[in-house]
Amino acid sequence: MSKPTQPTKTDWMVTPVGAGPVARRVVLSIVGVTTALFLLAPLALIVASAFSQGALVFFRSLGDPGTLHAIKLTLITAAIAVPMNILFGLAAAWTVTKFVFPGRTFLIALIELPYSISPIVAGVAFLFVYGSQGLFGPLLEQLGLKVMFALPAIVLASMFVTAPFVARELIPLMQVQGTDEEEAAVTLGASGFATFVRVTLPNIRWAVLYGAILCNARVMGEFGAVSVVSGNIRGQTTTLPLQIELLYQDYNVAGAFAAATVLTAVALLTIVIKAALERLARVEPPHP
Repeated sequence: MSKPTQPTKTDWMVTPVGAGPVARRVVLSIVGVTTALFLLAPLALIVASAFSQGALVFFRSLGDPGTLHAIKLTLITAAIAVPMNILFGLAAAWTVTKFVFPGRTFLIALIELPYSISPIVAGVAFLFVYGSQGLFGPLLEQLGLKVMFALPAIVLASMFVTAPFVARELIPLMQVQGTDEEEAAVTLGASGFATFVRVTLPNIRWAVLYGAILCNARVMGEFGAVSVVSGNIRGQTTTLPLQIELLYQDYNVAGAFAAATVLTAVALLTIVIKAALERLARVEPPHP
C-alpha cells in the first residue's frame, strides 16, 4: 500500500492565497464598502449639496466675484508653480541618477522632505524667512518687494509642498534606465543638451507628464501652507480652497459646495488624464 504523497511547494503555489470564492467575496465586499463610504459618498454629497438649491443658484455662486478671483488666482499659481517644479524635478532627477557624489543620499532626503513636513509648518517657516520680522524681511522692505501675503508667497509655498512630485516620478525610472544610452550619445559626439533632448527626454516624458499632472492637482488643492503665507485676505489672496472655507464660515453652504465641485472636477480630471497617459505609455512602441 503506497503512502499518501505530501503536497509539494509547487502544489501550494497553484492556488493563490485568498483565491477561494468565500475569501474573494469577503475582500471585494470590504473594498466595495470602504470605497463607497470614504470615497464615493463624500463626492456625491458635494455634488448634491452644490445643486441642492437648483442649477441657477449653482452657476450664480460660481459667478460670484470672490469665487471668480479665487479661481483666477489658483490658475495663476498653478501656471507658475508647476513649470518651475517640472524644471526642478528634471534637474534633481538628472543629478541624482546620472552622477555619483558625496551627499547624494542626503540630497534625495532633502527632495523628499516636503512629504514629511506639515504644510502648516512649511507656511510658518516661510513666514519666519520672508515676513516683515523674518530673516530677509527688512531687506525685502528696503527693496520694495512684497512677498508675504501676496502672490509670490502663495507660489513659493505651493512650490515647496509639491516639489517632490515630478522628481519622485523620474528618479526610479531613470535609475532603472541607467546611463548607457547617454554615454553612447556623448561618445558619438552629441552635446549634453542634445543628449538630454534626443535621448533622455523621450524615455522619461510619460513620467514627467504623470508628475506634472499630480503636481498641478496638489497645487490647486493646497490649503495649509497657502492659508499661512497668503494672509487669507478676502478678494485678494484667497485661492479656491481658502474661498471655500470663507464661504462656509459665512454660512453660504451652496456657494461653498459650488466652489468645491470645481476642485472635485480637477481631481477627477486628474485621474482620467493619468489613466489615459498610462494606457498610451503601455501601447506605445519602445523608443529606438
